[in-house]
Amino acid sequence: MMSMVKRWLPWVLKGALSLGLIWFVFSKIDLTSAWAQARTLDPTMLIVAVLLGLFQVWLGAVRWWLVLRALKATFTTMQTFIVFYIGVFFAIILPGAVGGDAVRMWTARRSGLSLTASINSVMLERAATVLALVLLVAMTQPLLLARVPTIPGSWVFPVLSVLGLFGILVLSVLDRLPASLHHWRVVRGLIHLAGDTRQLFFRPVWGGATLIVAMLGHANLSLQVYVLALGLGLDVSAIDCLVLVPPVILIMTLPISIAGWGVRETAMVAAFGYVGVETHSALVLSVLFGLVSTATALPGGVVWLLSDIRRQKNSEPVEAK
Repeated sequence: MMSMVKRWLPWVLKGALSLGLIWFVFSKIDLTSAWAQARTLDPTMLIVAVLLGLFQVWLGAVRWWLVLRALKATFTTMQTFIVFYIGVFFAIILPGAVGGDAVRMWTARRSGLSLTASINSVMLERAATVLALVLLVAMTQPLLLARVPTIPGSWVFPVLSVLGLFGILVLSVLDRLPASLHHWRVVRGLIHLAGDTRQLFFRPVWGGATLIVAMLGHANLSLQVYVLALGLGLDVSAIDCLVLVPPVILIMTLPISIAGWGVRETAMVAAFGYVGVETHSALVLSVLFGLVSTATALPGGVVWLLSDIRRQKNSEPVEAK
């Protein structure tokens, strides 16, 4: 009984939050106006947005591939793409992106990667992605303040950038924990993680490339929103999207909803309201962004069904660590 409660409680809580936020946002808008706005969408812009979504999956796979190369893990390019796409699919059907990461670790292990490399590569790829997002938001903040001088909390993202860099430094020295603790399995895992953190972030070729690709991914998502906004005829610029979308994505990384639904809508309505976008238009833009993201993730389920990963037993690690 307790195991069933533990299994379903995250779904219930996150589903309740998603539904509650969606209800709250929808209750504040004119649904007739929202539907009329949605019907104006240019199909050509929708197709471009979908193509950008597929490009986003490729960028994500490249980002993880760079981390794997930094850790000297022998995982082929095709394996990297397949396993990453499967993780993207499960990220939209499991409560929170963390579920997709867990599936990626599991499928990477089933595909022959060592347990240590499977866990650490995904954790460090996720850390690099979030760090790049925080840095991008901090870098574009002057543009945001020039566009919206009255926006509150302008100090938040510079502080988060400093905390993010400090967090990487903390990860890199976890192997200096007292030797008396090394008999604990979790401590031995942290020791491996510290070494891998230095392998990635303390080598500019790999760490820099990973952060650049991650920033390109966040910029690509901003471009995707801009294309959808153009398709809806909204009066926003590419710069508006570049400075407003990354903070929304950062909020969506919190594992408090199902695939970001509800959180994304609330955040985008608030963010685009600062540049004069009407509430119903911002909501339509947000829902379309979510639907396009879902549509581009669904092929990952087909990849999962067609792959032989489910039928494999754990194979021998393809690299020793």
